[in-house]
Amino acid sequence: MKSSNRHVLPGFSLTLGYTMLYLGLLTMVPLAACFGKAFSLSLADFWAAVWTPRTLAAYRFSLSVSLISSLASIVLGFVIAWVLVRYEFPGKRIFDALVDLPFALPTAVAGLVYSGLYVENGWLGQFLVPLGIKAAYSRLAVVLVLTFLGIPFVVRTLQPVLESMEDDKEEAAYLLGASRFQTFWRVIIPTLVPALITGFALSLARGLGEYGSVVFVSGNMPFKTEIAPVLIVARLEQFAYAEATAIAVVLLVISFALLLAINLLEAWSRRFYA
Repeated sequence: MKSSNRHVLPGFSLTLGYTMLYLGLLTMVPLAACFGKAFSLSLADFWAAVWTPRTLAAYRFSLSVSLISSLASIVLGFVIAWVLVRYEFPGKRIFDALVDLPFALPTAVAGLVYSGLYVENGWLGQFLVPLGIKAAYSRLAVVLVLTFLGIPFVVRTLQPVLESMEDDKEEAAYLLGASRFQTFWRVIIPTLVPALITGFALSLARGLGEYGSVVFVSGNMPFKTEIAPVLIVARLEQFAYAEATAIAVVLLVISFALLLAINLLEAWSRRFYA
């Protein structure tokens, strides 16, 4: 009796070829064009474009606010995902749908709303500014808006894992005398570590490349609150396309290095907590 080897999806060669063509046209070709344009500069010109005091300050600012907002997104996103999965309450579906609002909302609108809320005469700014909390045109403003944009990545990454978790391990921990904190820290968190790392990586990648919302809330002050994408746009407005793509290449390399490190950490965590 012959056994036939059937694939779930027929036409593997065709679908694989279509996938590679799709990724090539939408990802590899634009990246190759970006690198090609940047490396049309001589080494001295490339270095002069990407390694100035102003660009270094912009790199540091972009990276720092992205890291801080990603950590904040992890904490807040975990709480939101936990509430949505573990509790039932009126309006839960509406609240769950609102989590995806940053995906649908134009980022420029988010920036305008945040800047309007936290300025000195804004709804929230009129109470915060007298206390010395300046949440508009400052580092805090950028962290707030990037956290708003990053939270959905964390929530949608954690939700499936929380929903698939069985109660057996938690009940066993309770029966063995573990406290709620011990059960949470030693039973629940290890299961969620890979998903938390994935959510952090997605939020970080979004923050590093964000422009539309940040440009309205940062103030764009050189050496203080200027992000690297603003420098790219400034070079484009000066028709310095090669210099703009050179700065973009640096951001791409930084993003790729961080994502590679995070993916390696995620793979290690899966093996460690398996």
